[in-house]
Amino acid sequence: MKKIKYSVLDLAPVIDGKSATETFRNSLNLAQHTEALGYNRYWLAEHHNMDGIASSATSVLIGHIAGGTKTIRVGSGGIMLPNHASLVIAEQFGTLNALYPDRIDLGLGRAPGTNQATMRALRRNLMGDDFNIQVKELFEYFYPEMGQIVNAYPGAGQKVPVWLLGSSLYSARLAGELGLPYSFASHFAPEMMLEALYVYRQNFKASEFLDAPYVMLGVQAVAAPTNEEAEFLATTLYQRFLALIQNKSMKLQPPVESMQGLWSQIEEHHVKEKLQTSVRGGPEKIKKEIDKLVSMTGADELMFTSDLYDHELRLRSFEFIAKAMA
Repeated sequence: MKKIKYSVLDLAPVIDGKSATETFRNSLNLAQHTEALGYNRYWLAEHHNMDGIASSATSVLIGHIAGGTKTIRVGSGGIMLPNHASLVIAEQFGTLNALYPDRIDLGLGRAPGTNQATMRALRRNLMGDDFNIQVKELFEYFYPEMGQIVNAYPGAGQKVPVWLLGSSLYSARLAGELGLPYSFASHFAPEMMLEALYVYRQNFKASEFLDAPYVMLGVQAVAAPTNEEAEFLATTLYQRFLALIQNKSMKLQPPVESMQGLWSQIEEHHVKEKLQTSVRGGPEKIKKEIDKLVSMTGADELMFTSDLYDHELRLRSFEFIAKAMA
């Protein structure tokens, strides 16, 4: 099995009964912890109008994490570009890269990261520009032509690595055509994973950014000393996905002995389908499941998210994952 890099996706989870302040304190602590464990990058995702996810001001939080760490790459997984003017994102990430040189990543998604009502509150044009046009516009700000009328200051000349993110074939094809690294959202939408990776690799064209395809996968993980404890802790994750289905609070709930009575058979099937690429268990099981996922996909990097109710157990989960990857 080839040795691959391992990274962190932090959805800035809010624990039920706790505040966003405590969430941000936990995020910085996790970033420092995983930096010491050898993780490659630490990404935060843009979501809006979700009470259990505190990373809505993604660029601000990236700056907070980068400022409290030393070597780990910090970035977005991702910025939902259609919610923003490309110029503003170029300025924000140009600023971040100027503050923390060679440590900032810009992962881009095209989903709204929210519902339609919130999209309107964001002033997002529901009939807006094509995503590929926005991405190319962003590159024009990072790599301006001579005599360009509008420029990003800072931003122009800042070589911020750009990734495309997705859970469908659209971004996979575009990432390939533009010669960009691609991250697939298998941590919440694994259904089209293999097809999307095939489309990306088949359409890949070498570019000034990348000589060959580079794939990173999002992975839900719950690691513990035993399989039994991991399955118990995973009920927090089940409840979080169930809350999304039921349109309820997404704040992290404590684990439960049984999910019976909390979900219907249909809801159970739907949640487990969304978690079909997750890895859960003790050290041996975790390693086997990671090896299987890498063998099946040929991934170059895995980005783990492990949203556990107890922060200390979350830190421990990432310790077990690092040992499995090493």
